[in-house]
Amino acid sequence: MKFSAVLVSSVLFFAGALARPSRLAERIAAREGRKSNVLNFNVGTENTNKTHAETSTNWSGVVIENPPAGSTFSSVVGTFTIPTPSGNGAASGWVGIDGDTAQNSILQAGVDFTVSGGRVSFDSWVEWFPNFAQDVSFTVAAGNSVRITCTATSSTRGTVLFENLTTGKTLTQAVSAPSSSAALQGLNAEWIVEDFEEGNSLVPLTNWGTVTFTSATAKTNTGSSVSAGTGTIINMVQNGDVLTSVSTSGSTVTVRHT
Repeated sequence: MKFSAVLVSSVLFFAGALARPSRLAERIAAREGRKSNVLNFNVGTENTNKTHAETSTNWSGVVIENPPAGSTFSSVVGTFTIPTPSGNGAASGWVGIDGDTAQNSILQAGVDFTVSGGRVSFDSWVEWFPNFAQDVSFTVAAGNSVRITCTATSSTRGTVLFENLTTGKTLTQAVSAPSSSAALQGLNAEWIVEDFEEGNSLVPLTNWGTVTFTSATAKTNTGSSVSAGTGTIINMVQNGDVLTSVSTSGSTVTVRHT
């Protein structure tokens, strides 16, 4: 997952550079070398209905930046309806653990929506960053309701459960950290619609309309449950243009492409 040196109002600095997929055309054809990105902050924050909000060039959605005191996040779950994207480009809807303030790793899983030459395709995947994403055999279609649960069974091992609530199909996939340096810290939980990179630049962003995560909650190693509504809103801003409108309430996160 990519991430570049940026300054936030809280004067946090981040650095580094890792590309997500190599080329969009290659990704559509073979989907090898696919990789997501950690949160890439823009400068500045905003306030929306007294909810703390930040902006990013690649993420839009909600991040819980800290678990309750004395605990770590061990699982995250969210349900969303697969959108019907329009306009050539791509985006990805996913849930995950870490990747915001915990930058060394992310356990995440989601679905990519891609439009190429008017053809719409969907690809389900799992990833333990900094490893590349791994496509999984979990079929979805526009309009399907999909629930994804990422569970860390330890700091270096986990499982992902995909459930297509429309078709009744399920898939469980084991995942593991590529090295001990990619161990999870369990500090962040997120529900995200993401843009990603083609080489060193973001791919054209397809218009996904609205993606709404429901039952969006994270559980801790002490058994407590935290709703997404307690987290930080992140809107996507590129070249000064605000590309998303994100809202959250309770355990619902709505990410609208503007």
